[in-house]
Amino acid sequence: MTTDAYTLSLPDVQTTHMVFASPHSGRAYTRAFLRRSMLDELQIRSSEDAFMDRLVGPVAGFGAPFLAATMPRAFLDLNRASDELDPAVVEGVRRPAHNPRIASGLGVIPRVVANGRAIYSGKIGAAEAERRISQYWHPYHARLRQLMDDTTRAFGQAVLVDFHSMPHEAVQSVSAPGLPRPEVVLGDRFGASAAGHIVDRIETIFLEAGLKVSRNAPFAGAYIAQTYGRPSRGQHAVQIEIDRALYMNEQFVRPNGNFDSFRQLMARVLREIAELGRPALPLAAE
Repeated sequence: MTTDAYTLSLPDVQTTHMVFASPHSGRAYTRAFLRRSMLDELQIRSSEDAFMDRLVGPVAGFGAPFLAATMPRAFLDLNRASDELDPAVVEGVRRPAHNPRIASGLGVIPRVVANGRAIYSGKIGAAEAERRISQYWHPYHARLRQLMDDTTRAFGQAVLVDFHSMPHEAVQSVSAPGLPRPEVVLGDRFGASAAGHIVDRIETIFLEAGLKVSRNAPFAGAYIAQTYGRPSRGQHAVQIEIDRALYMNEQFVRPNGNFDSFRQLMARVLREIAELGRPALPLAAE
């Protein structure tokens, strides 16, 4: 199922309480948006989780739903609250109380892409900002909420596994000297968005696949983890950041020579994560 706001891949029968999503892999860069931007087509893609939808897409074959955004993060950031509007990029917005995401140009309508490069030469109108939020933000989150609630009703709980990618340079500063840099960062908002045993098991799956894993540094999870991770209600959210250098050429935003082998590795990882949410079959009668 594809709409203006998202692509939803559903299994024939959902057999697991794991729900997968990719909110930053959208790449529907409209001509109007590109004309409005000061950046070229490569620069503007630097904040995109390029190819993450291709890497995670197989989960529908493992009995789990997969929701992926269509619009790019530079156009609209689905991992922000709809009211995180930046007065430096949207006309008529009042200056909010201190919000580090807005201050750094990363509100729901981003002002910058990677390395602080400005997207626009001026501001966009408030009506345009509201149109983006109405047409793309609300439908995506309405569908994600429905998936989580339907899964909770069917299985008694739901776990959102929210996939992202991180620039290779983003993890260079988080490792102690002499220790390997993480290739996967699991974010659970320091235990607030998911039960510890769930994160432990996901971490083990990545470690057994041969990947180096850290938790909550430098990414602990933002709006999506905070909103959909409610362990007391039986709903959990884990943000997963994967080093882009494992599968893509960041400079040219294209798959690298390791893409196919990494996709196969990810398919094994995803199958095992989906298996975590599969109800145990009752023992057969003697």
